[in-house]
Amino acid sequence: MKTRFMVAGLALLAVAAVSLVAAEIDLEGVKCIMNPKAAAKADKSLEYKGGEVFFCCNNCPKGFTKKLEAKDKTVMAKANHQLVATAQAKQEHCPFTGGPMNKELTVDGATVKFCCNNCKGKAETMDGDEQLTALFGEEAWEKAGFEVAEAKKSDTK
Repeated sequence: MKTRFMVAGLALLAVAAVSLVAAEIDLEGVKCIMNPKAAAKADKSLEYKGGEVFFCCNNCPKGFTKKLEAKDKTVMAKANHQLVATAQAKQEHCPFTGGPMNKELTVDGATVKFCCNNCKGKAETMDGDEQLTALFGEEAWEKAGFEVAEAKKSDTK
């Protein structure tokens, strides 16, 4: 009987911890990585790069995992974009040059900073997946020095 209460208490504590972490992340306007027409939900997430990425249903994380295994550049860029849009990741440098940040542009809810108007202008001439991959793809992610903020990490998932 004591074991049953202890297990139930631990399960309740885990659910509360997950809820608190998800509450820190504002998902208003954030779309599912796999289904961009659907809203991301706090209870449909996976750990990614030390943060959490969010989906609309239970099937999307499975598809996301398969795309990651296949090294799908667009899906990786969309996941990185979501980390920035949810304020889990912070940028240190221009994604094109690696230089200091002076100009900024908001791309689907995520603010990206650039070293100059030339880099910002280059980003503005792109759209869709081309823009996401150029600004949030793995090469840009490294060059820009994006880091997932420690305060947003969830050790409960």
